[in-house]
Amino acid sequence: MAERTAGSIRARVRAEMVEEIKNAARRQLAETGSDLSLRAVAREMGMVSSAVYRYFASRDDLLTALILDAYNSLGEASEVAGAAVADRSDFLGRWLAVAHAVRDWAVAQPHEYALIYGSPVPGYAAPQDTVEPSIRPVVVLGEILNDAHNAGALAGRAPVPPPTSLSAEVRRVRDVVAPDVGEEAMVRALIAWTELFGAVSFELFGRFHNTITDLATWFDHQARIMATFLGLSD
Repeated sequence: MAERTAGSIRARVRAEMVEEIKNAARRQLAETGSDLSLRAVAREMGMVSSAVYRYFASRDDLLTALILDAYNSLGEASEVAGAAVADRSDFLGRWLAVAHAVRDWAVAQPHEYALIYGSPVPGYAAPQDTVEPSIRPVVVLGEILNDAHNAGALAGRAPVPPPTSLSAEVRRVRDVVAPDVGEEAMVRALIAWTELFGAVSFELFGRFHNTITDLATWFDHQARIMATFLGLSD
């Protein structure tokens, strides 16, 4: 029992230290962008750099931990927002709830958003285990599209199939996030999701400076246009 208790204490202390290191790294990202340095993190924490290496073997390991945290936090925000719409047949409402959740999360954590959707970090290659967390918001949006299709609530549109060379790739995405929809609907979804994150990026990276001032209202308008493009309606 004593050994287990001591082990649990060590594990808790280690977990707390890992969180402190990650928080220091997030502050550094806010100040210097993606130019993350374990030495700088150690200096901020009053530690020697070798102590930080006991928790993260390299800068890339620390970056991966921050990226996983950001993806999972955004994914959870999207899932909670989508689930909060009580009327599951309100597909437009579900779409808007998730779209706004993505924007709200990004506005509240702009530097973490920049880490996962901004310029690639030089010399860093994300490992495979970041892929599943990265698509959590897309899976939520795909479920909305799939449910709307099965309810007969997707507005009919003239078919615009993808180029033959892209058809297999579109089907692979569809099979993961919205297996019941057709390729044409999946193409629209991919375009809408690109526009959704593009709209957030334009806002966070200052592309609307001296152009649009009421960014929240503008985003809502864009999200509604995207929904119409998808075939979702009131």
